Amino acid sequence: MSTILLTTLALAVFYVVLVWLLSLKMGRCGIIDAFWGPGFVLIAGLAFLNSGIAGSDRLDLIFLLVMVTLWGLRLGIHLSIRVFSDPHEDRRYAAMRDKYQPHWWLKSLGIVFLLQGLIMWFVAWPVTTAFAGGDGRSMAIVGSVGIFLWGIGLFFETVGDLQLARFRADERNKGKVLNTGLWAMTRHPNYFGDFAVWWGLWMFSVSCGAPLWTIVSPAVMGFFLMKVSGVSLLEKDIAERRPGYADYIRSTNAFFPGPKRRGN
Repeated sequence: MSTILLTTLALAVFYVVLVWLLSLKMGRCGIIDAFWGPGFVLIAGLAFLNSGIAGSDRLDLIFLLVMVTLWGLRLGIHLSIRVFSDPHEDRRYAAMRDKYQPHWWLKSLGIVFLLQGLIMWFVAWPVTTAFAGGDGRSMAIVGSVGIFLWGIGLFFETVGDLQLARFRADERNKGKVLNTGLWAMTRHPNYFGDFAVWWGLWMFSVSCGAPLWTIVSPAVMGFFLMKVSGVSLLEKDIAERRPGYADYIRSTNAFFPGPKRRGN
């Protein structure tokens, strides 16, 4: 198991360094977002190939690879369209660039790219260790719940992103707040979807043989989504930039889906 973790760590570092070099050519660190999902696909693919499972009857592990691939490629395609169609740097990375001058080009390697590579490797622990685990065939119920959560998460991410893209494409909505569809149930259906996907993948990975201690991966991922780089960071000043967002906060759950609150 230690071998597969070290091998995938080396791949994650090599991968983000290549993306960093591309960012230097393009002058934009925000491109890392487009490579986030595909990075997991590469890590899972390498772990799968190194496990010697290919050609065996381990359909559960083959299905695990398919689950990661569907999620990662969908996210990668979605973010690639958004990132590469906009010539401007994402405001989060632009703020970092201003804060960490001079020599941001070099500092960005550690602050943005290597950090995200390490997080990517850490979050993928349940998947990578599953490929190095036992037969895991006595936990069908856990695996089924994992598939269900993964499906719910993929639905919220995909539909939420499509609803937001359609909303933004209409010039009449400029400056307005999307509060219909899944966005009426949670202010961040894409973040909730990511949360559900990775808890689902953890449960399915455990059913395939991943050790229980890998629960630290989805737990830390959830903490980041809710308290660090997800909801908290995005909403830090959004009410100042978008009229009506304060009312949206009062009426709609921040993360977990639920009915709108009335009378606020």
